[in-house]
Amino acid sequence: MLELLIYMFENYLSTQNLPDFKSITAELEAAGFDNQDIENAFTWFNQLKAMTNAIPVKNSACSSLGYRMYSDNEQKKISAESLGFVLFLEQAKVLDANEREIILDRAMALKQEHINIEEMRWIVMMALWNEGREKDFLFIEDAIYQDHNLVLH
Repeated sequence: MLELLIYMFENYLSTQNLPDFKSITAELEAAGFDNQDIENAFTWFNQLKAMTNAIPVKNSACSSLGYRMYSDNEQKKISAESLGFVLFLEQAKVLDANEREIILDRAMALKQEHINIEEMRWIVMMALWNEGREKDFLFIEDAIYQDHNLVLH
């Protein structure tokens, strides 16, 4: 389903002129995507939006002072490199604890068995875009296309 989410994000959701649900669905079906997958993708994006709208305005008070323990299911599904990437973004103050939890929730909501670093970068990018954080969005977009590891200075 992540391929469909990325396709929808690149072709529809990141543009200013968003076509209606029926038009998008018809175009996605014509592109070869399954109707159930399309509905699941819309649900995924709607849940992302609802979760984002439910968190308070980002401020320094939301930053995590604790340690996040990952469940066995999270560690099994999300690669260590992906979890490290999320931690890097939190330490770099790109994400706060609430945003981290939304990203982890959306990663776990995907039906696939394993989330690798490239997929996690897309999930983070979509979450930041959803919040209207274009500057941070560009930072993550750059991270998607670079070949070397990120370094926090």
